[in-house]
Amino acid sequence: MFERRISRDAVLMVTAFGEVIAGYSDDRPYPSAPLLGLPGGRPLHVVVARNRVDGTCTVVTAYRPDPTLWSDDFRTRRR
Repeated sequence: MFERRISRDAVLMVTAFGEVIAGYSDDRPYPSAPLLGLPGGRPLHVVVARNRVDGTCTVVTAYRPDPTLWSDDFRTRRR
């Protein structure tokens, strides 16, 4: 996220208020989910993994979705 110049505040906003756009329950070591938020009016995806035992979440990655690869609402990948 730092290499992509995505601020900590933007990631925190998406993790707190973002929309889950998919779920990967088979991911290891923890299930993960990409979240979509619009901090500053710009789409941002934050992938988080959740430890089912203690409930902690880990940010796996954060990125600005490429509009050529994602639908107009940034919720699904283009085919």
